[in-house]
Amino acid sequence: MAFNLQTFKTRTLTAVLFAAFMLLGLLWNPWSFLLLFIVIHFGCWYELLKLAKKIYGEKYLVCCLFGLIYISLPVLMMIDLRFRGMSPATGWVLNDQGKLIPCGIIFSIWINDTMAYIVGSLIGRTPFSKISPKKTWEGTIGGAVLCVATMAVLGYTIPIARSIAVPHWIAIASICAIFGTAGDLLESKLKRMANVKDSGTFMPGHGGFLDRFDSMLLTIPFVWLYVNLIL
Repeated sequence: MAFNLQTFKTRTLTAVLFAAFMLLGLLWNPWSFLLLFIVIHFGCWYELLKLAKKIYGEKYLVCCLFGLIYISLPVLMMIDLRFRGMSPATGWVLNDQGKLIPCGIIFSIWINDTMAYIVGSLIGRTPFSKISPKKTWEGTIGGAVLCVATMAVLGYTIPIARSIAVPHWIAIASICAIFGTAGDLLESKLKRMANVKDSGTFMPGHGGFLDRFDSMLLTIPFVWLYVNLIL
């Protein structure tokens, strides 16, 4: 996969603006968080239904059940992670985990995606999957390793992040790298079935809502299970 400087600049600029919008929604207040994920929820649903209509024709509503599991359940789990620990006894104040874990999921996925793209663009030679021909083993492994290493360093050096032990950050980053990649492949399969390049066009260089959040949707349930069963 040859490195294209102009494509990289477009993707980077769009990603920076997108990151600023995401951080505003994530960190401003609980209402901004809810609004952010309401927008994500319905944006993903809209694009899923468009893909389903291309795949199934007039019988496209056969995927409502799939959409509830694929989109609605992860969004509800993310909201649960964000507001964990809030109660009248705490004065409805978010604890550190409620603030950190959703951000950790999103940062891990961003790091994994970005590093996989850069490493794959520079040294990628071995195709990873026929579903997504541009993915390479070099990029996938490089993205995962750099994702885990970066989150471990951030978990150790950022004071507020130390409320979650570094081994947990390593585990969460690993889950995000593995299932984030799987989520990307799942959405790529849906796009191939629908014979489209992108699920939408709301982000130049990145596609639509599902293109941007496919990794997150599949990752959230597994992080939620880890947090509730182990952390």
